[in-house]
Amino acid sequence: MKVLTVLFLALLGCILTNSRLSLTYAAMGLGLWYEKMIPSLLPFMILSGIMVRMRLTGKVAMLIYPIVKPLYKVRKNVCYAMLMGFLCGFPMGARVVDDLYQRGMIDKREAEYLLAFCNNIGPVYFCSFALPLIGRELVLPYLFGMYGIPLLYGLALRYTRFRDLTGSAEKQTGRLQASIVACEDTGGSVRKGKEVPRRISLGEKLLEETNNSIQASVQSILSLGGYMILFNLLNLIPHILLGRSLPLFSPLFEITGGLRQLWDFAPGKGLPLWNTLLPLYSLLALSFGGFSCIAQTYSCISGSDLSIRDYILHKIVLTAVTGFFYLCWFLFLPGSFLR
Repeated sequence: MKVLTVLFLALLGCILTNSRLSLTYAAMGLGLWYEKMIPSLLPFMILSGIMVRMRLTGKVAMLIYPIVKPLYKVRKNVCYAMLMGFLCGFPMGARVVDDLYQRGMIDKREAEYLLAFCNNIGPVYFCSFALPLIGRELVLPYLFGMYGIPLLYGLALRYTRFRDLTGSAEKQTGRLQASIVACEDTGGSVRKGKEVPRRISLGEKLLEETNNSIQASVQSILSLGGYMILFNLLNLIPHILLGRSLPLFSPLFEITGGLRQLWDFAPGKGLPLWNTLLPLYSLLALSFGGFSCIAQTYSCISGSDLSIRDYILHKIVLTAVTGFFYLCWFLFLPGSFLR
């Protein structure tokens, strides 16, 4: 706690004494949030929130359930979280898991299992921003490193640490007809001294849950923007102490702005060794996600009893396994390594 106090006091002092530089870093975080996060995440947050609240996740999961069920032996709601986590990207994986867990649609063990491998950098972000930034020609090996390894890791966990998951038919966690056709409301009528719940139509229920989902999603996206600004500002401390930024550490603070700094300002860029090390380091940083991603994940699950410590440990393991994959690529196919 003392270390954190000193850190944030130092950051406050840096902001007060170097307002122009702090404005630059804050504007970078704000710009990335506005340009990248809002358009890529907010629509998915709203739509997923509606589907979870209307309990439509099982039907959506049927897109991949026939393939996933024999391999992972999980229920439809778990399958839905896997689909959204891999397609929509970080931190939608954690957000969906928390939504399902808070509403009793998955149990705690299933939520812990999903958090271990379903909260990664999104494929749209990875293919449209990360790969062009680091200038790679090949695509499939990097897609496997980014998404194939977490899928295999999740498969291994299913039959080891999480072999106790049931994988049976959906549990009866709520009354479906009460969620979609009618719900109780305090504005109901009174019959023979007893309050009769007012029946709400499907259209009214949809409008109500859409409004709830929009409000929750906007609150979440604002929180994530705050984290992006805060962790970009952490670059102030080494910049002021050393007189320059440390691009190699920037991706560990905040991945998007950090990668941009790394490839714009890294010392030695263009030398043969750096032409190999920079892409490799960038890919491993993308696998880990950075401290901003960890903080944003914590903001998604902080209302539940899910462990951020376990999430971090799984991220470290996944990063190490990804590093092993690139090592094997280098040893067995050196001619195509990191092309």
